[in-house]
Amino acid sequence: MARKTINVGGELIEVPDVSKGWVMLGVVGFLALVLVFTSFYTIDADEVGVIQRFGKYLRTTEPGLHFKIPFGVETIKKVKIQNVYKEEFGYRTLRAGVRSQYSKGGFKEESLMLTGDLNSALVEWIVQFRIQDPVKYLFNVRNVEETLRDVSESVMRTVVGDRSVDEVIVLSRQEIEDLAHQQTQKLLDDFDTGLDVVTIKLQDVNPPEPVQPAFNEVNQARQEKERIINEALEAYNKVIPQAKGQAEQRIRQAEGYATNRVNRAKGDAERFLAVWREYTKAKDVTRRRLYIETMLEILPKIQNIYVVDEQQKGLLPLLQLAGKEVSK
Repeated sequence: MARKTINVGGELIEVPDVSKGWVMLGVVGFLALVLVFTSFYTIDADEVGVIQRFGKYLRTTEPGLHFKIPFGVETIKKVKIQNVYKEEFGYRTLRAGVRSQYSKGGFKEESLMLTGDLNSALVEWIVQFRIQDPVKYLFNVRNVEETLRDVSESVMRTVVGDRSVDEVIVLSRQEIEDLAHQQTQKLLDDFDTGLDVVTIKLQDVNPPEPVQPAFNEVNQARQEKERIINEALEAYNKVIPQAKGQAEQRIRQAEGYATNRVNRAKGDAERFLAVWREYTKAKDVTRRRLYIETMLEILPKIQNIYVVDEQQKGLLPLLQLAGKEVSK
């Protein structure tokens, strides 16, 4: 152990030099702490760790506690693979919340687009994406977010340029979103960016400010047209079903009447045939019975009855007794 000389009361005394020991102990402790903190690392549940050895990609580690070579030999980059990121086009969100605040100034170069019918429209949209392959995301493209913005803007201009301004603003918004999603993902895959597009949504599509009043008038006219058509359909739905019901009722009544007449005719025919059969069996008796039945049906309806002897001649004088009943 090192020793040093000190002056005590004018006398030189040699004592052990402990200061160098503490320094060495401090250095060793510091090196141990550096070793611990640079050798072990933790990966959260929503991320992965990309390990590089002297700058070259080595491996990818999953969530948990891991070990790597310290002192900068191996370095780690943590990538959030579960997060959904968002890129905004044509506007920027200043403050998100219940009442989010947006800024649209200075972004017309992104949003102003030419449509297929040579009109123009201000198109605002968002791209939501997730990091699918962290290795491709870190090493294949220098600036992935900038590449994503360029690709999305190029695709959106192409899709909008193939459609009329009415389709872009009103009619084909869902179709535009789906097609832009597919083409953007295809280009990102071709560039090996390692990104997965979750969705593309059109936030707001409007005509340029100088022509907005004209577009508003057109929209009002369309709404008025739709209102008149709906009112006409409502009146149609009230009258036509009622008329159809009445027609169906008349048809059923006519069918019932026809069935009744046919059945009554069949019944009359059957009754006539029955009478005819009885008549053929006993013509004289049947003839008398029919005569008597007929007279029984007719005579009660007659008010005055005149009975004349068949031997009587000169019938006219007797007719002066009109209004009086004569019986025999």
